[in-house]
Order: sequence, then C-alpha cells, then structure tokens
Amino acid sequence: MSGVTGMHTPRNKAVVGKNAFAHEAGIHQHGMLKHAETYEIMRPESVGMHRSNLVLGKHSGRHAFRDRTRQLGFELGEEQLNRAFIAFKKLADRKKELFDADIEALIVHKEGAAEGPWRLRELRINTGGSTLAVAAVRLEHESGEQRDEAAVGDGPIDATFKALERATEMSVELIHFDVRSVTTGEDAQGEATVTARWGDFSYRGRGVSTDIVEAGARALLEVLNRALRAQARVQSGQAAAPGARRRLGP
Repeated sequence: MSGVTGMHTPRNKAVVGKNAFAHEAGIHQHGMLKHAETYEIMRPESVGMHRSNLVLGKHSGRHAFRDRTRQLGFELGEEQLNRAFIAFKKLADRKKELFDADIEALIVHKEGAAEGPWRLRELRINTGGSTLAVAAVRLEHESGEQRDEAAVGDGPIDATFKALERATEMSVELIHFDVRSVTTGEDAQGEATVTARWGDFSYRGRGVSTDIVEAGARALLEVLNRALRAQARVQSGQAAAPGARRRLGP
C-alpha cells in the first residue's frame, strides 16, 4: 500500500506498524519466548511482517538476551552469560537500541568486533534515465589487500550490493532494507539498516552517511563482514556447521 500511496506506514500504527510486533520490556519478551500469543493475537506474517522483533535495550531482560546470543551462534554458561549481561546493561544505558554486532562484541570481548575484515574505501555510482545502474567499489582488507569490483543492477542499491558481494566473495539473502533520515536539512544524514540471512543465521547491519547509497553499502558490508567472521570460525573448527551453536569455555 505504501508503494501506491507514497506514504510509509508509521511504526506506531496499530496492527500493521512495526512497533505492533516489537517488544523491549523484559516481561513482554519473556512472555513472547514462552508463547507468542501472550502478547500477539495474530502472526506478523499475516500483515506482511517478516517476524516479531525482540528489541534489545535497557528494558530487556536475561531471557531475551540469552535468546539473541543463541541466535548469533553462542552457547554461554551461566557465569559467562552473567558477565555478558552486566556489560550489555551498561552499554544499553548509553545506546537506545543494541544491534547484533554490539552483542557479538560484548561476548568475544573485542572492541570493534563490528569492524573488518573488509572496509569500504571508495564507492562510485553511474546511473540515470533508463540505463542500468553501475556500481564500482574498492575494499581494503585488514591484511592490507585491496580489491576492486564492479556490477550492474536495476538501481544504484542493487548494483552496489552485487559489487560488494563479488568483492567479499560472500553471498547473503537480503531480508529487509530500510532507510530513514536521522538529521534535518539539505545535508541530512540517512541511516540504512540491512537484515540478511547467511546459512541458519540472520544478521543486521547499520550504516550512516549523507549519501543513502553509501549508507546502504556500509550497512551491507557490516553484514558481510560478520558472515565472513562466522564462516572463519566454522572453518577453524569452532563450530560444526553454519547453524551450529558455539560453546565458549567450560
């Protein structure tokens, strides 16, 4: 409907808004994990949503935090979960919403876990009229290697995403792509959020730029990087399969 009217559905719109299937309060999240119909009288798929969203923030509880860590492939002992949850609550006091990369960083105790191995160094777009869009990217690996790739697509976003997948040699299934303005004015910054699936895992990335195509590129690159790190862990024997759970320590 929004494609026809040109008006996006507000997040707080009853029944069909994203907030109708978003839960942050700990007691709500616990109820959702036990039995979804506790707080949802219909399935999100019935109104075009992909799934319910347990928003991780300062009001979230241990059950939702444990569930998210398991979705990310970690199997934590009680002591490890306690340490990670304490760090999570401290970070949640500073950030309104925590992304999966933030959770991963807390668990592996590595600042900047959302970084690398690839970084975007240059992005060029050629599009206009009825011609196909062409995107060229230059990525730099943490090892120092630089890689240039180009791709054509139905639009600048499509072309950019294809070029990034070629450059990283990693393919993911795009689930959701969203762009919103985070500042006002002619030089307003756009925030892009990408949700994509690799194997049995889904990842979410975020990018901010005054150029919404660049914002989308940075968001997808974060997803690709996280999928690459997960793949490296699988290959090093830390997990038995892409969908396997990882147990840290005893």
